[in-house]
Amino acid sequence: MFRRDAPAALARTDALAQPSALARPTALAERVASGGRSLLRYWQARPVVVRDALPAVALALLAYCPPLARHGTRLGELPYRHTDAVAVLAALTQSLPLAARRRWPAGVLAACAAGFAVQDVRGYASFAGLGLILALYNGAAYQSRMRQPLVAALTAGYVLLAWAEHEAGSPAAPQDFVVFYLCLAACWLFGSWVRAQRQHDAERRRQATAEVRTAERARIARELHDVVTHHVTAIVVQANAAQYLVSQPEQLAANLGAISQTGRRALSELRDLLGVLDATRSAPLEQAPDLTEVAALVEQTRAAGQPVEFGSRGRQPELGAGREQAAYRVVQEALTNAMKYAAGRRTQVRLDYRPDGVDIAVTTAGPGPHKPVEKAADSTVENAADKAVGNNAVGGSGRGLVGLSERVELFGGSLTAGPDDTGGFAVRARIPAAAGNDVPA
Repeated sequence: MFRRDAPAALARTDALAQPSALARPTALAERVASGGRSLLRYWQARPVVVRDALPAVALALLAYCPPLARHGTRLGELPYRHTDAVAVLAALTQSLPLAARRRWPAGVLAACAAGFAVQDVRGYASFAGLGLILALYNGAAYQSRMRQPLVAALTAGYVLLAWAEHEAGSPAAPQDFVVFYLCLAACWLFGSWVRAQRQHDAERRRQATAEVRTAERARIARELHDVVTHHVTAIVVQANAAQYLVSQPEQLAANLGAISQTGRRALSELRDLLGVLDATRSAPLEQAPDLTEVAALVEQTRAAGQPVEFGSRGRQPELGAGREQAAYRVVQEALTNAMKYAAGRRTQVRLDYRPDGVDIAVTTAGPGPHKPVEKAADSTVENAADKAVGNNAVGGSGRGLVGLSERVELFGGSLTAGPDDTGGFAVRARIPAAAGNDVPA
């Protein structure tokens, strides 16, 4: 039994191994479609003059081909007349001007209409009469100025043509001329609709481009604000504090050194940002700040005279580059505001890492006794900064926290900022984790 069924099993196996009969036409259709798309791309890549000239020449050649010689658009149905030089000239006038149909649509339409009028009144017949239809559609689709006067001139010309046809003995009834005019009007309306659609698409692309440009400007402004404001604020606070350290050369030298270091860091970050904005050069994604640089940011703020405590809890999850940069900017903006409006007051930075994200809290103590029990080594600088901010407060643009809120919400997080229960100020943010790497916000 097994030997008798084996050939049938092998036959079925061979049939499955061979290409299906239904697959062969499908593959052929795909090859034909691919070839058609390639041909279309090649044709669209040709200059406009070539794409317009070839159909015009083809129509001129088809005007007197034997199968099409006496088949063309006719209005008055006047008796046929043999082809002569005038007939050839009328046919060429209706076809060859189409080579410039996009550059001079009104002139091409006038030439084709004149050629059609001569051909129809004299009783000629040629396939070139199709040129009037093409020129009419083209005029409606591409003529941008004087459209209404052009329609009025064409209508007046048509009335004169109908009168000339009648005087020449045309057997056509008045309603025939009306129907033909309505057909020509339909061609014009179709061309106008195509023009309106093209303008609508162009306007939509312009609006999309404007929205992208606006968003890019907002992103650049946000990045410049985040990069520049923190460092410049630190420099201003340190410079204002320097006037209170004139009698303490060592502290003054340390303060000036901190100003120099802050300025160099600002220049470095500005150079990296300009490298990102420069389309001619590529800036690696690693240049974007992340959570590993928060400790250095805290140290820099301490050097500016702001007492800052830093702590973290948990294990950092995979946030992605964009989310880490957003978290860094939250801490940076909160410390900048602390230096601006609460210089010398104790500030705490806490990072609470969770498997699904990170919680950020930056709190600044309110007025009153706020110095830590163990003063930092640069407490003289802190006192000087506290005095300086009262005399030379650093102004703000008011857009820092708003921009941060937008940045955090972009990643599905949340940010709150305002007074806390102790009379101080707190900035809290929640940034969820995400699989993979995000681009910087």
